[in-house]
Amino acid sequence: MAKAPARPSAPPVPNRERPNEPAPFQATKEELLDFYQHMLLIRRFEEKAGQLYGLGFIGGFCHLYIGQEAVAVGLQSALDGEKDSVITGYRDHGHMLAYGIDPKVIMAELTGRAAGISKGKGGSMHMFSTEHKFYGGHGIVGAQVSLGTGLAFKHKYSNDGGVCLAYFGDGAANQGQVYESFNMAELWKLPIIYVIENNQYAMGTSVNRASAEDQLYRRGESFRIPGIQVDGMDVLACRGAAEEALAWVRAGKGPIILEMKTYRYRGHSMSDPAKYRSRDEVQAVRDKSDPIEHVKRLLEEQGVKEDELKSVEQAIRKQVNEAADFAEQTPEPEAGELYTDILVESY
Repeated sequence: MAKAPARPSAPPVPNRERPNEPAPFQATKEELLDFYQHMLLIRRFEEKAGQLYGLGFIGGFCHLYIGQEAVAVGLQSALDGEKDSVITGYRDHGHMLAYGIDPKVIMAELTGRAAGISKGKGGSMHMFSTEHKFYGGHGIVGAQVSLGTGLAFKHKYSNDGGVCLAYFGDGAANQGQVYESFNMAELWKLPIIYVIENNQYAMGTSVNRASAEDQLYRRGESFRIPGIQVDGMDVLACRGAAEEALAWVRAGKGPIILEMKTYRYRGHSMSDPAKYRSRDEVQAVRDKSDPIEHVKRLLEEQGVKEDELKSVEQAIRKQVNEAADFAEQTPEPEAGELYTDILVESY
């Protein structure tokens, strides 16, 4: 029997350039205090949103960001608000607060009021602000990855110098459209940072039970997209990773993936009792890795007194209570607004 011809050997894969291993951001006392204030605002805002949901002021789905504050604050503090764009999934309140958007209009949106940032018609999962270059809030799992790739294409096409920061979770990391997006982004060297907020449980299944490759920063390797795994409970590690990723993308080297190892303290949504993990597990993470307590300790080491931190806490609680009062008292949209901004034509 004739022997099959030998297959030609594949050419060796050239050494691929890799981003540098990011170092933690060296923050001044003022920068640390700013991180602390932003993270504490998100924490107290989300706690208040949970209360309002329980009282019936917020309807539908409501996904809280408690525990993950360091990711949005650390990454978005490195962005250029004039040029860069942000897009995320439905756990979106924290990202908007980290971008400096008024808590009043966010809370008003949660309660479906006309003064809300999406005029009361987006609710918790579909907030939007082109003014702040924040493009949602998306309820379809993984949809924002494709849309974020489109935003990055727009940045490159118009040569505006902007970068898109596209967040998605460990659950969405298994969606097919994510990999179609990776392929296009690398082919066209699009200016995009794909941020996987790995909070360990997706909707309720641990990442190592749901993902054959649970080291999610490696998910771009077959597309030659480099990845970095980051401590998402440390705001300084998040900011340092953001700076490294932005340097890579702004240099024209194409997309990069940041896997942020983080943890949500509450259920997937307000309707999730989170029985798939123990209270002891959640408390252990709080005790060991809470992002706000970590920064609080760093501030105390830099000489910030307990009284000053208490004043920050009081000011933020006042701000959140005022946002809640505003959201409860401002009117709902008029019936005539039903189709505004929804359909192209008037009916």
